[in-house]
Amino acid sequence: MLYGRASEQAAIEELVEAVRAGHSGGLVLRGEAGIGKSALLDWAAKRCSDREVRILRATGIETETDLAFAGLVQLLWPVQDRLDVLPAPQADALRAVLGSGGSAGQDRFLSGLAVMTLLAHLADDGPVLCLVDDAHWLDQASADALLFAARRLTDEKAALLFAAREEGFAASGLPEIRLSRLSREDAARVLQHRGLPPAERDQVIDESDGNPLALMEFSDGRRRYYTAAGPIPIPIADRVLSSYRSRIALLPDRTRLMMLTAAAEGRGDLPMLLRAAAALEVGPEDLAEAEEARLVEVSASAITFRHPLIRTAAYQSAPLARRIAVHRVLADAATDEDCRVRHRAAAATSPDEDLAAALTDAAERARGRAAFAAAAGLWEQAAAFTVSPLARAARLARAASLALVSGHADHAADLVRQAEGLVDEPGRLVALTEIRAAVEFERGEGRPAARILVERATAADPARAVSMLRTAAGYAWLCGEVEVIRSAAARLAGTGAPDPMVQGLAHLVDDDYARGLPLLRQFVAQTVPEVTGRAPGASPEDTTTQWAAFCAMVMADDDTAAALATAEVARLRRQSLVGALPQVLQHLAGVQVQAGRHRDAEASVAEAVQLAHDIGMPQRVTRLRAVLARVAAIEGDEERCLRLTGDPADAGGVTGLAALCLLDLGLGHYERVLERLEAAARGPLRHLTVLVTAAAEQVEAAVRLNRPERAEEPLHRLEAWARAGGQPWAEAVSARCRALLSDDEDDYLRALAAHQRANRPFEQARTELAYGEWLRRVRRRSDARAPLRAALQTFERLRAEPWRARAEAELKATGESVVVAQPTAADPLERLTPQELQVVRLAMDGGTSREIAAHLFLSPRTVEHHLYRAYRKLGIRSRRELARLDLT
Repeated sequence: MLYGRASEQAAIEELVEAVRAGHSGGLVLRGEAGIGKSALLDWAAKRCSDREVRILRATGIETETDLAFAGLVQLLWPVQDRLDVLPAPQADALRAVLGSGGSAGQDRFLSGLAVMTLLAHLADDGPVLCLVDDAHWLDQASADALLFAARRLTDEKAALLFAAREEGFAASGLPEIRLSRLSREDAARVLQHRGLPPAERDQVIDESDGNPLALMEFSDGRRRYYTAAGPIPIPIADRVLSSYRSRIALLPDRTRLMMLTAAAEGRGDLPMLLRAAAALEVGPEDLAEAEEARLVEVSASAITFRHPLIRTAAYQSAPLARRIAVHRVLADAATDEDCRVRHRAAAATSPDEDLAAALTDAAERARGRAAFAAAAGLWEQAAAFTVSPLARAARLARAASLALVSGHADHAADLVRQAEGLVDEPGRLVALTEIRAAVEFERGEGRPAARILVERATAADPARAVSMLRTAAGYAWLCGEVEVIRSAAARLAGTGAPDPMVQGLAHLVDDDYARGLPLLRQFVAQTVPEVTGRAPGASPEDTTTQWAAFCAMVMADDDTAAALATAEVARLRRQSLVGALPQVLQHLAGVQVQAGRHRDAEASVAEAVQLAHDIGMPQRVTRLRAVLARVAAIEGDEERCLRLTGDPADAGGVTGLAALCLLDLGLGHYERVLERLEAAARGPLRHLTVLVTAAAEQVEAAVRLNRPERAEEPLHRLEAWARAGGQPWAEAVSARCRALLSDDEDDYLRALAAHQRANRPFEQARTELAYGEWLRRVRRRSDARAPLRAALQTFERLRAEPWRARAEAELKATGESVVVAQPTAADPLERLTPQELQVVRLAMDGGTSREIAAHLFLSPRTVEHHLYRAYRKLGIRSRRELARLDLT
């Protein structure tokens, strides 16, 4: 019977009923030690057994926090025979976790994706509830996997219920319930059958302060409970721990030794524990008095502590020398190499190179299973036992790189600082530099990251220097450190092997587009010639391909950027590399917006945002949403545009700034456009392509205000950029801007001809509108109607309301009667959510639910739910009817 937990029980009941009804979810119970979290999980298990809900359980163990996937192995061991139903990369990842073969891949979220898919599959046979106790002691790899699954499950009959202390186990995105202390009334109800005299009962209630474990511990009539004394209150958990220590101290020495052995072993590996106990000349029979005192429970299959605090007390109560001796015996008794090295490390008291080498081997085994946090911890531990300062620095560097991959940038920064403190030779510092720069950049410190790469590249070998200087230039481009770019280019030129990417960026920051853009084009052609129509070149996994995509975006080469982003998204989906997908989807969404595929861009961003939340990286969301600020600007949605723009001090914010200028132009706020862009042209990020091409807004605003002198400089910059880059859309836009100033029809016709070779429908419609306006002004009203009609049609399709209204007004001024086609419920694109649209398009291409699920990192059941909802919205009943729909 649980007292004082009605609201918590109601929340768990709601979760269970939701699972039974076909929904998913996650819930975290938080509270101090002894507050009753485990009791609530036991209650949930009993409720589920009464309702035919399958239970999977795992418990975090303090001694296993650095043991890769220890928690996940507990949870999934009973269902490992079901792995064959998973997509191959996911099945391999879980086989690697469970030690049954397979390769884990290189994405730390792949195991979480596999857990999600497996739970969804199990739910096909009936509801599933995972109960995870002491989640604060889960190893990081297990925690990442389970949290990803909990966030990602939606329409399956599966849920996860976690119990954790108040500190640790960051579970952002999941609902939490914090367990409060019991009231005096509920505490009295807990004690009503303990047979305490009223005075003693009241004292127990006072001393336990509403903590259920303390109530039970302090009220046992066979022992004296712990009384707080002194002016400083002692935390309840410490008082209970002290009580357990006192009780353990009264036990026989052999009993204490057996309890210490069980506590040090920690994993519950009974054969290993018995081998170690025999070596220490003790055994399970020595636990009789501990059993009688209700400190441990002994069965044929396990020796368990009644509460984790008892295990802590049994371990901490023992002298250091005895703990060391026990760990040495456990190391000898271990058959698993990871377990053996863990006990060897616990027994070591001084540097030991053999132990350090064994720890690095364990670290690489963890890394091979994509348990990067565990691998980082083992490398760090190896460094602590390393004799040589230089070798220690190298191992700390390895730990730092893995900590960064595992999402712990702050800890990675601390590890790099420790490593740098052990090295004083410039040549040896080079090995640490790239790691430190990556750490700083991930933490949002792009400027120092770029500077340190340039400073230390002089001591690097030629191949590494090129890599360092290229990375420095890329970082510097995004954060406005133009001197770093110039310095990197000069260093490379001095070697006699200049890098076209870095040299190109250096010319661009000096506004020398004629030399800069061709160099970037050369770099892209050399790196990924398959995109440019030549023979196959570099592997898409090569980092130079990532830089090629970066250069394509700098050049605003829509075709190449789209091809690279599409190919990379496909690769990441195929290999289930979840962690890298949000960034690449951001790039893809950018080219989709320019191509007028706004709904596709919204779907790409929606997926990327959800993934960013699911993998616990919400800091990426601002830049992702800034991509859609341009869509809001085109639509004239001022509130949404302002909400989506980011910090103008970084590259993502500049994208938002350009969107605000487009919004203001559409709404007629011309002076504001000029003020924003003229200020940006004086700022450190003036070289960014989005600001260079925003000169089109600057020119038009100046013309509308009859201030042509304020249009000359931005037009000159835009024309130079367009000539050097050779992008048809840029040639078209610069010709339109020239036409606005020149009033020359040839410039308009040149712009329209260039648009035919490009794919930026919104820009083409703006040119058609401007040309139609010019034709009407020169009294060629009948000639004006065709471009104005074309512009109006595009603006209507793009929902560009301010521009549509302008085109409509101009068309009416030519004497043509206009009937505007308003968006209606018959438009399929308007009815579907972004994810429904993705699912429907993949279904139209013939994908099965299972194939679509693997492609979008969803479960088949979720795909079916999306299809069901989409069918209802579209007024159809089956996949065969999808063929007649136009979802372009």
